[in-house]
This record gives sequence, structure tokens and C-alpha cells, in this order.
Amino acid sequence: MKSSPASAAPEPSEPAAPATSAASAEEPATTPDRRTPRSTLRSDLRASVPDGLIALVVTAAIFALLYARIRAKTSSTVSIMPFMADAGGFWMYFLSQAFGWAALLWAWGTVILGLLLSGPRPKRLPLSGPRLERLHRTTSLNTIALIAAHALLFAAELVRHDTARWNSRLWTAFIEAFVPGGYDSGTGQIAMPLGQAALYLAIPLGLLFYVRHRIGPKTWRVLHRFVIVVYVLSVWHTLLYGTNVWYDGWFRTSIWLLQLPIAALLLVRLLRPARRSEQLSLPGAGTAGARTGTGGAGWRGWSGWSLRLVGRLAVAAVVVAILAVVLSGRDGGRTIPPADTSSTHNHD
Repeated sequence: MKSSPASAAPEPSEPAAPATSAASAEEPATTPDRRTPRSTLRSDLRASVPDGLIALVVTAAIFALLYARIRAKTSSTVSIMPFMADAGGFWMYFLSQAFGWAALLWAWGTVILGLLLSGPRPKRLPLSGPRLERLHRTTSLNTIALIAAHALLFAAELVRHDTARWNSRLWTAFIEAFVPGGYDSGTGQIAMPLGQAALYLAIPLGLLFYVRHRIGPKTWRVLHRFVIVVYVLSVWHTLLYGTNVWYDGWFRTSIWLLQLPIAALLLVRLLRPARRSEQLSLPGAGTAGARTGTGGAGWRGWSGWSLRLVGRLAVAAVVVAILAVVLSGRDGGRTIPPADTSSTHNHD
């Protein structure tokens, strides 16, 4: 679809696939009571209803705020894409934005819960371990639902503003919204594939929890570690392409600040792992033959130790980088244009 800016569907501007997972970052350290029924997708879907209703209320509040700011022309979205000052004409797009922001918020909470469950826990928590784990799974399922609503509403907006035949509109919207590389405008060439990758990884990684007894707990744990990568992709997409955080300032810096608890908890989780096999101890400690470093097992031990060390150093560097961004205010945003701008900036 190639049409004039006044009638074209808007650029994607909000987080489009925050990463999350339906289970904690690792299996619980303690063995569950055998009398406790196994968690199933059906039971967790039922339990997710209250949390889902809260998510819808939050989404509605975000939509109302976005809509009011557009009508008052105080949103940076208007300066980036002036044709979107028609709030009523693009209400579906702003609703998609609202679902995107709610999804990012729910994903943030889900990752926080996962790290609390898999790492050293504070002595005082408002909920017990099993209840925290159930909440972690239900917020994960609702995050996936919010992601889906965000993506589908964006595609629907593309369809609504296309003037071609209905089948052509559907195909174009599908390509631009769901196929990596299909959206070829400006920074969207990078930002859109990041969001799409996060979306396509978040869903299976979140649902693998319910089949972990079939694929094996070890395989599940290995795959589940990629959840944090998906979350990073989603935040990167937001900072790169979100019109509400397009310019530098307190709001964009706040997004960076919110990543500090996740980075800090991840670092604590790596420094104090629950499993002895993940501890940063020299390979073969206590075994005279392994100390020599000879043989395949010795080399594997040293390579694993090196990877764990590099991972800890990388996360520590991320914590320092986030602190530097927050304290300096240099958050990677664009310079705010003058108040009298007549910009028709279209994300180029």
C-alpha cells in the first residue's frame, strides 16, 4: 500500500511484542507436593481472568490518555506525524498503542516475577512461592493476549486506511504487520522485525511450560533462558520506534530506568544461582583428574565456566550502562524540534 501521508496508515510507534514467559526462569528449587495438581493451560486461563480484567482497565486508561493528548496536540506523535492530529480518524491506531504499552508493562512485571522465583528471594514477600508462580503464569498469558491485540489492531488499521480491494488490503496488512521485512519505511525496517521477532518467540516460549514434561525439564530450562532476550528485543523496538519516547526527555529516560530492576535481579540471579551446576566455580574443583583440564570433560568444563563468567560480566556492564544513561540523561532520543515547527517528519 503506497498512498499519500494524509490517508496512509500510520507508522508503528509503540512496543509490538514485549517478551514474557508462562513460567519462572527455572523450575522451583523445592520439590512440589505430589498431591498438588499439575498446572494446566486450562486452569491457568481460568485463573488469569481477574488479572486480565485489570489489564483491560489499564489499557482503557492508557487509551484515554493518548486520545486526550492527541486532541490537545501535546503528544509528540503529532509533531512526528502531523496528519494523525485527527484523533477520531485514527482511534484504532491509538487503541493499538494502548494495548502495546499495557503489554510492555505486563511483560515487565512478568519478568520481574520470574527472576524473583528463580533467584534468591527477599525474606518478606506479600505472596507465597506457589502463589507468586501462579501469578507469574497468569500475567504471562495476559501479556501474550495484549501482544496479540496490539498486533491485530495495527493490522486492522492498515486495512481500514487502504483503498485497494478487500483481499489486497488484507494481504498487504498481513505482510506489513506480520512478515519481517514487509514494512519498508524508515527506521521501521529495523524496528518492525525486532518487534515481530519478539512476538514470534514470546508465544512459544511462554507456552512451552505446559509441555515441559514431554520435552524434558532440561530442554525446557535451556529454551526458557531465551525469554530475557525476547524482552530485550521488545524494549529495543520501543526505544527505537515509539513516538511517545521518540524524543529525549524524562519519559524516555524512565523507560531506561525501569530496566534497572530487571538487570539487577538478573545479575543477582547469575551470581547466586539456585543450582550448583550454574555456580561460578572452577571446573573440576575437588576432583584431581579434572583439575588437570585434560580430556573432553575438562575442556567442556572450562568452556562452560568461561561462558558463565562472560555472562555475568555482560550483565554487570548492562547495569553500569543503564545507570550511566539515567544519571547523564543521554537516553538516545532525538532532539525535540522547535515549537513553531511545520515538520512532516515521517520516521525517515
